[in-house]
Amino acid sequence: MNKTKTVAIIGGGASGLLCAIFCAKGGVEVDVFEQNSKCAKKILASGNGRCNITNKNVSSSDYFSQNPSFVEFALREFGYEEFKKFSQSIGLLLDEKEDGRVYPLSNEAKSVASTLINYAKSLGVNFYTDTKITDIKALFKKYDSVVVATGSCAASHLGGSDDGLRFAKEFGHNIIPIYPSLVQLHLASLAPKKMSGVRVDAVVTLYIDGKKEQSISGDVLFSDYGVSGFAVLDISQSASLALLEKRKVEISLNLLSGFDMQKLSSHIQKIASNIKNFTILDILNSIVPSKVAQTLLDELKIPLSITSDEITVKIAKNIANTLLNWRFEVNDTHGFRHAEVAGGGVDTTEINPKTMESLKQKNLYFCGEVLDVVGRRGGYNFAFAWASGYLAARDIAKSS
Repeated sequence: MNKTKTVAIIGGGASGLLCAIFCAKGGVEVDVFEQNSKCAKKILASGNGRCNITNKNVSSSDYFSQNPSFVEFALREFGYEEFKKFSQSIGLLLDEKEDGRVYPLSNEAKSVASTLINYAKSLGVNFYTDTKITDIKALFKKYDSVVVATGSCAASHLGGSDDGLRFAKEFGHNIIPIYPSLVQLHLASLAPKKMSGVRVDAVVTLYIDGKKEQSISGDVLFSDYGVSGFAVLDISQSASLALLEKRKVEISLNLLSGFDMQKLSSHIQKIASNIKNFTILDILNSIVPSKVAQTLLDELKIPLSITSDEITVKIAKNIANTLLNWRFEVNDTHGFRHAEVAGGGVDTTEINPKTMESLKQKNLYFCGEVLDVVGRRGGYNFAFAWASGYLAARDIAKSS
């Protein structure tokens, strides 16, 4: 009679849980070691407690890596339809949104976490919480295979750490430099602090070394340190990587994308002409939030109290240009603690893309965010976590 195969999985997050489930379904004896008091803390916190669990339209173009093709096999083998079928089989029904984002039908992240954990337990998976692994090589003396599903340095308050990178180095793996992604940005200006708390819809354009990189429409929230909001998170991967590479990073904010320069300038001049006792602040307060109006005038050194008859064509054009193209230098991110995910990680050229097994150490596997794979906002990082966890499990279980 063949001995039951054993596996130790370090990390009880998305990739670790799915790997545990499919290992157990394949007849493997599974022990999951989680440093937190409970598993799936990032799942619980994701999507503001709703959990954007995956995306219907996932493709390799939604990921950033020094080895971009690495994700292709995983996404083909365990893409959206495969994940959906699995979810339905364990009673986890999904709510598909028009933009491709997918949430649990319950609209609660805790239903995702509890369903996965309870299903794993029903298959005989053993969970050891409050257990931090410090000696990975010791695990190989007890287990046939070891899976590193430790995540990244992002969101340290949820258990994010560099443990997986240290483990990888012990086996001679190269580490691609890491950086925060889906993170807020710091600006080299006092203007955002003056507008702190104001949320606007804007077009955010990223410039790297003076060259336009990308433009994203969405909400922007001003804060004491700079800017956040979905549009900012969406450009943050490219911005953060450029900062890591010591390149010049700037953003432009278009706060009134429904206008062009001529139309906005003419509007300001028209109101000034029609209502003689209006100040420039009165005019701007009718089209942008008051804090924005005051800060913009301060930045342009235009007195708030100048009246309609003092508003020249030059002043109107200067204001219009700033509202449509307000440039700021980005000098930092808000750091790993506040980042949703991290870029960089274990070099994927040293990982088998079909099995997630290390090419340097037999029976050592890496899955999820510890690898040099980071996705866009919208469920893409979970999609890769599920797919990579599945591939590792399939390979581990095949000979059990």
